[in-house]
Amino acid sequence: MRRFLIQGINCGLVIIILIGVPAVTGTQMGTLQVSSTRTARMLILWGLSLAAAGNAATALGWAKDRKDRTLCWKWAVAFVVLLGVEYACFQGHLNFNWLKQTLLWLQKLL
Repeated sequence: MRRFLIQGINCGLVIIILIGVPAVTGTQMGTLQVSSTRTARMLILWGLSLAAAGNAATALGWAKDRKDRTLCWKWAVAFVVLLGVEYACFQGHLNFNWLKQTLLWLQKLL
């Protein structure tokens, strides 16, 4: 039951952080964008950081069963990896130009 609760809470956090935050902060009125992209970026990065820290704290302190601790550590690592990917995307180090070039190349062939 506890593992199901851990999985449910973490899946909810992923959905809220990666889908909900951009949807809420991307408010537009006509052609005018009300909120800034910097705010959305900071909320996503802080959300992922807090989720990773919360899972690590749970694994270190409150999880008594070995399987629960392992699951919390796996989620903490997953949030840290997501944090790294999001940070790389926001800084421009990770882009998808390779995908665009590949699709254009395939379009030429077909």
